[in-house]
Amino acid sequence: MKNNFSIAQRNEIVEEHLWCIDAVIRKNRALMQAARLDYDDVYQQLAIRLIRAVAGFDPDKGELRQHIFAQLKFELLNCKTPCRLCGMTGLPEDYCQEKIISLEYIREESPMYSQVMAA
Repeated sequence: MKNNFSIAQRNEIVEEHLWCIDAVIRKNRALMQAARLDYDDVYQQLAIRLIRAVAGFDPDKGELRQHIFAQLKFELLNCKTPCRLCGMTGLPEDYCQEKIISLEYIREESPMYSQVMAA
């Protein structure tokens, strides 16, 4: 059975457990640096996951704090996927951020773009 938290109760619980985000980030700082993840982006993703974790918590399956930490750790590992790094969906697993180029570069370097724009 899922919890019966109202939105106000859920928000209060989330605010009380914001420290969990900092704890997970602090414990995994080396991973974040190796994957070149931005602190603010990761914090935002973990905050969203915290809200979902509290909303989807089932008291019959364990303690809230354990559930929150498990969800936050899982989300941190997913933050380094290409979809999360680049903000794009449908990217292959081996896609790396270095393959992304700016639209300005395409406009400047592409002869096809120049021909289309000249027409």
